[in-house]
Formats: sequence, structure tokens, C-alpha cells
Amino acid sequence: MNFTETDEQRALREAVAQLGSRYGFRYATARAREHEPLRELWQEAGKLGYLGVNLPEEYGGGGAGIYELAIVQEELSAAGCGLLMLVVSPAICGTIISRFGTPAQKQRWLPGIANGTGIMAFGITEPDAGSNSHKITTTARRDGGDWLLSGRKVFISGVDQADHVLVVSRTEDAATGKLKPVLFAVPTDAPGFEYRPIDMDIIMPERQFMLYLDDVRLPAEALIGEEDAALAQLFAGLNPERVLASALATGIGRYALDRATAYATERAVFKGAPIGSHQGVSHPLAQIKIEIELARLMTQKAGALYDAGDEMGAAEAANMAKYAAAEASIRAVDQAIQTHGGNGLATEYGLASLLAAARIARVAPVSREMILNFVAQFSLNLPKSY
Repeated sequence: MNFTETDEQRALREAVAQLGSRYGFRYATARAREHEPLRELWQEAGKLGYLGVNLPEEYGGGGAGIYELAIVQEELSAAGCGLLMLVVSPAICGTIISRFGTPAQKQRWLPGIANGTGIMAFGITEPDAGSNSHKITTTARRDGGDWLLSGRKVFISGVDQADHVLVVSRTEDAATGKLKPVLFAVPTDAPGFEYRPIDMDIIMPERQFMLYLDDVRLPAEALIGEEDAALAQLFAGLNPERVLASALATGIGRYALDRATAYATERAVFKGAPIGSHQGVSHPLAQIKIEIELARLMTQKAGALYDAGDEMGAAEAANMAKYAAAEASIRAVDQAIQTHGGNGLATEYGLASLLAAARIARVAPVSREMILNFVAQFSLNLPKSY
């Protein structure tokens, strides 16, 4: 593995960082407090080709990989304006469609996903299933040449921004036993499709929704990929999801650490010396720098393995990256607040609102406990615990 990024990757990182600096944390927070998405940033990133950097060139993408899309996410997040829908639309949905969709499906959805004019949400989580995707009860049944889709989904991000939701279900004849997912692109204005916002105490631009599907009629071409493709299609999107979530968390950690180090360099309390000269302040920040870099390195490894076609290696690295990035970002925000003292809780300094946002990474898109289960079972060959 080459630990040196290419000239193109470095140029992408620099260009996205410049874009992020023109919007930044205050822009993102002002929108988040109003439950408004970051539309201007999303549209500009789409026009510049950043949203679809991982998608095929023939469909308007950049022809690069998940590694490059993670660069976009990390740099925007490090500027204080990460895009959650980047995890969902191009990383999950775009990847699944580009790998398993028909030529007609690719032509229909990928150009819009690539330039940001079309957003696709992703619906897998259900109220009763929790982390156990094998208990999914959303069911599709045939009706002539169409499908009828019924069920519920919970904590689905950004449905109000999307024109379609990629819904994970099972077929009527596979309603029991191991999950054999079927994926449908469902228009958000389809009859029988309803979504309601979930009240959250987290300040974020993207809202969460409950979905209700009551015999939503879908044409045959709404089925993405193969009906009997089992888990391959699903995990083709979930591994990129973890990589992008890791990049988002790493960027949050970098943002918080930058704010903390700047404050520790300028703030003087005792004897006129900056508080950063005291080891009680500097050592915790140095530890966090190490932890962020370790998480960042594993995120890069996961992206590189995925783009190289090593599905199982990418799954292991992506899960580890997600775990490490979540822990590092939470510690970074917490220590940044501690470094600021009382100012860390003031709106002016923009840190306290990040604490809940960083904390999400321990829970979503996969909990730290399920990651530990994965590592125990697949990396250590320990008996399955569930």
C-alpha cells in the first residue's frame, strides 16, 4: 500500500478544503438550527463534480473511487460543514446502482446523483428490527408486472431532500429465514408512501424520518439489481457507508482539534504564558492528534481496499475505521470544550453543539457493539454471540 496520495488526490483535497472554508461551521450551524439542509454547498459541490467523484464517467461522475469521495467528506467536515447525504446518496445508493443497476437504471439515476440535482435516500432500519437486519419485515409482493411494497422504516436521513428512497425489503416468499434483500427505488411522491419527521435533540441540517409504505405500487424497473442477489448488493453499499461515516467523524475531530489548538495558543491565564504550554492542556490534545491520525489512516486503508475490489478486507477495515473515528471525534470535541473552559459551552465558539453530532458516530450507521461483534467473529474467529 502506498501511503502517499497522488497529485490528483492532493489537488482534490486542497480544492474541497477551499470550498469548505467558504461555507464553514457558522453557515452549517445556522442552517442546522433551522432544520434546513446545506443546499448552496450541496449544489456547488455537485457543479464542481465532487459529489459524484466515485461514479462512472459515462454517467457524469469522476471515475475515481470511494477513497476520493472520502476525501471530499473529510475535508468538508474538517471545515465544519460535512454533508451527511454524501454518505447516503453517492456512497450507498450511487455505488449500488453503478455496480448492479441495468444500463437504463444507471442512465436514469446516476447523472442526477453525480451532479447533486437528484438525491436518493436509503431506507434499511426498521422499528422492530433494530440492528438485526434479518428481522426486516418490509415486504414486496408481485402484482402482475408490478410490485406492491409495504412496511415501515425508521431513522431515515434526508427524505425531505430526496426524490427517491432506495428501500431494503424482502420478497413475500422469503418472509422468514435468512435475509435475502431486494432493493427498490421508491419515488417520495408515490401513492401509499408517507414520511414523517422524528423530533431529535441533535442540531443537524439533515432531518430523520419515519417511513410508511402501504401497498406502494412500483414498476418492474424500480427493482435495483437482481431479486436473488442475496447480501452482495446490500453490502456493496454498506461498506462505502462506513468509510464515508468514518471520514465524516474524522473531519469533525480535525475541526474540533484545530479550534482547541488555536485557542490554546492564544489564551493566556497564568504568568502570561499560553495555556497550550501547560502539559495538562497540551498532552491531551497531542493524544487526540495521534488518535485522529490513526483513525484517518484506517479510513484510507478501507477506501483503498474497497476500490481494489477486496470486499472482505474492506469490510474489516471499514468497521475498524468507523469504530476508531467515532471514538477519536468524540474525544476531540470533548477535549476541545475542556480546553476552552466556560467558553467551550458558548455559542460563539461553536463546540458544544458538536458534542451530540459527534456522539452519533458511536450509534450510526452501525453501533460500536455490532462492530465489536464483527471483529470478534471475523477477525478473531471467535464464536458468534448473537
